[in-house]
Amino acid sequence: MVDVSTFKPNTVYVTYIAAAPEKVWQGLTDPAFTRQFFGGLAVDVEPSVGGAFRMLTPDGSTHISGEVVEWSPPRRFSCTWIVQSMPGFPELPACLVTYDIEQAGEAVRLTMTEAHSWDILDAILSGGRQGWPAILSSLKSLLETGNPLSIKMEPPREMLEAVKALRK
Repeated sequence: MVDVSTFKPNTVYVTYIAAAPEKVWQGLTDPAFTRQFFGGLAVDVEPSVGGAFRMLTPDGSTHISGEVVEWSPPRRFSCTWIVQSMPGFPELPACLVTYDIEQAGEAVRLTMTEAHSWDILDAILSGGRQGWPAILSSLKSLLETGNPLSIKMEPPREMLEAVKALRK
């Protein structure tokens, strides 16, 4: 099991969604939902602490792998992430992604935190800083309107160059 005390938050996003906590939870943990708003990736999660976590590409290969650290439906889901499908990324230390779902009046406050156990470079963080707002906005749109956003996403060049430089 991962020692979460060694991780510090580097990226935190909060969004409000007009949906019940159970629907937001389903949106984050159901492969049919994630495929729609997460750039075609489908979540595959063993729903218990210590269970496997993966994000699968449309062809079924693993893009991200990790381990479930906390599973408290419909309030908190936390897991480690290691990007498997991009050169140099599997060698990086895992990050910790946590979703906190809280009732906020008639809406839900969804807080996504990305934490790291090492002094990660800002250039590497640029990928999440670019991607998370688009992903979470698309989830919000899907849950509120039935339609995800159509956003072209690709890794920032500075992130790829920083990971490449670490490999040298």
